[in-house]
Amino acid sequence: MTAAGYKRVVMMNSNDQKSNVPDQAGPDMSDTNGARHAVTAVAGDTSALEAENGQLKDRLLRAVAETDNVRRRGERAVEDAGHYAVAKFAREVVAVSDNLQRAIVASETTNIETAGKDTLSDGVRATELLLASILERFEVRKIDAVGSSFDPNLHEAVMEIADIDHPPATVLKVLEDGYSIHGRLLRPARVVVSAKGGSPPPRG
Repeated sequence: MTAAGYKRVVMMNSNDQKSNVPDQAGPDMSDTNGARHAVTAVAGDTSALEAENGQLKDRLLRAVAETDNVRRRGERAVEDAGHYAVAKFAREVVAVSDNLQRAIVASETTNIETAGKDTLSDGVRATELLLASILERFEVRKIDAVGSSFDPNLHEAVMEIADIDHPPATVLKVLEDGYSIHGRLLRPARVVVSAKGGSPPPRG
């Protein structure tokens, strides 16, 4: 082989080696952009899941609160039913107390023998005290009205009279006792109150 031929073969081999060397120009930018889009998509999905989780948590808290409110209302309803189930019966019983008090007054004003009068009065009074004790045990309490300011939530005014010794709308007399049961009005007291205006009648 001549020197020129040998030179030609070496150059051809050199060119083949260059063609087999991989391109070192840099990374594939299309792969980098794809990875960036994938990260953005994952971040977006995470935010959406967090928002949905927050909504579900809020709904759960609201449901728990509503359930608790329903439970409390139910407990109050049961308690009220227990306390006030006897209200109708209690109204009838206090009417009996009214009659006993009238009997006491009648026995004290009736013209009968002293011994019989005292016996009747004492018996009726003892019965009235026993009834009052039973009512008290069941939280049925008499409304203390005389001397207090008129309260339409507790009193029923059946008469007004002029009175210079008391402020207007003061309860002067109770015609029929009022009662409450467990703090709730059972029956208003029927009362006489001092007049709100006008001059009292002249005295003497």
